[in-house]
Amino acid sequence: MRRVTLFVNGTPKNGKVVAVYGTLPDLLSVASSKLGIKACCLYNGRGGLIDDIALIRDDDVLYVSEGDPFIDPQNEVKVTSERLGAHTDWLTLNIGGRLFTTTRSTLVSKEPESMLAHMFREKDVWGNKQDKHGAYLIDRSPEYFEPILNYLRHGQLIINEGINVRGVLEEARFFGIEKLAEQLEVTIKNSQPPEDHSPISRKEFVRFLMATPTKSELRCQGLNFSGGDLSRLDLRYINFKMANLSRCNLSHANLCCSNLERADLSGAILDGANLQGVKMLCSNAEGASLKGCNFEDPSGLKANLEGANLKGVDMEGSQMTGINLRVATLKNAKLKNCNLRGATLAGTDLENCDLSGCDLQEANLRGSNVKGAIFEEMLTPLHMSQSVR
Repeated sequence: MRRVTLFVNGTPKNGKVVAVYGTLPDLLSVASSKLGIKACCLYNGRGGLIDDIALIRDDDVLYVSEGDPFIDPQNEVKVTSERLGAHTDWLTLNIGGRLFTTTRSTLVSKEPESMLAHMFREKDVWGNKQDKHGAYLIDRSPEYFEPILNYLRHGQLIINEGINVRGVLEEARFFGIEKLAEQLEVTIKNSQPPEDHSPISRKEFVRFLMATPTKSELRCQGLNFSGGDLSRLDLRYINFKMANLSRCNLSHANLCCSNLERADLSGAILDGANLQGVKMLCSNAEGASLKGCNFEDPSGLKANLEGANLKGVDMEGSQMTGINLRVATLKNAKLKNCNLRGATLAGTDLENCDLSGCDLQEANLRGSNVKGAIFEEMLTPLHMSQSVR
């Protein structure tokens, strides 16, 4: 009895050992059954076609074909090994003057859609420049590239102390490693301290004031002083633009020439404060108390409250000579016994405003809304030319 080993044409794997009986068609029938193909031809290891069963010897290795020409299995092994080798051969990268040695599979397998994968998946497709030692030249930062290479090696993000995470993020974006970039963004976000929106205390602010020259403009734009006690402090020339001063105690504070444009002063207490030359354009002081404030500057510098929201404010007894309240809202405000000589109130909403005992000499009320306003005990008569509605 003879036995032979059968392989599918061109394949050196998954062979079957069978006994040789009967005729050549009988052997082809057995081959079809064992290999799961429609066997038509038999070849020996050198590609010779076997057309007679008598040519077969014991322990021969035969290749079964479905009618296609002989394919040398050794060539297939060579091609396969070349394909595998294309992803396992070693190469050296020159990153910004520093050499990194790795395998092609490291650069290709982990992130197949990255720029590195496209650069090194196939040899010389991108025409990558090499130095005299054969290392591939890439003009990037080596210290930021090292964590990326280690990530491609083992899948873990490890950044040594002293390496800026943002720099690694930029390299990850440059090389198109999206998963790593997302991970780095989360790392950066988690490393940032939570935003502190708590109001600044009086103690903290006094420390700032003590370290700032008197005539220097302290920048407090957009800061939160809500509910704080800043009473009786020297706050001259300070920029409080868009700051949160709601419910803040500013009584008897010196706010001369301060900038309170678009600041939130709702519910604040400014009784007796010095507001000479103050800028409060479009500020919100609804419900604030400004009793006995001084807006009058002897040098002629006028306070500007144009467009301010002063609904329900109490400004009783304030000195406001020449103040600019153009198109401001003073609905339901209390302005009893105020000095408004030469004030600009054009277009101002004075509905239900109490102006009893006010001095409105030479004040401009053209276009103002005085519906329900109280003008009792006026110090000077109000001329019709001052208010045309």
